[in-house]
Amino acid sequence: MSELSGEDEKIITLARSARARTGAAEGAAVRDETGRTYSATSVDLPSLKLTALQVAVAMAVSSGAEDLEAAALVTGGDGVAASDVAAVRDLGAKAPVFLAAPDGTLRSTVG
Repeated sequence: MSELSGEDEKIITLARSARARTGAAEGAAVRDETGRTYSATSVDLPSLKLTALQVAVAMAVSSGAEDLEAAALVTGGDGVAASDVAAVRDLGAKAPVFLAAPDGTLRSTVG
């Protein structure tokens, strides 16, 4: 994660921690325009299914965030779904989305 800023490393760490804490398939974190962070995991209930990034964005919106500076997704999967990028773009048009492996290694950056 050496090419990332300390704040960007922090949201990857928060996403990793959320994922590990619950044993979820993916963890995510976002940072808003004031520097507040929101971490979340995927939700997989019979009547509600949300990705970790969707939950993190929803938490930011419900807390009054007006913009996102960055987002991170930690997963063993192959990439960031277009719907996840769209959720981030709805609030943060220029926010990079960092994709990291479960060990925190940066795999790619969208945007």
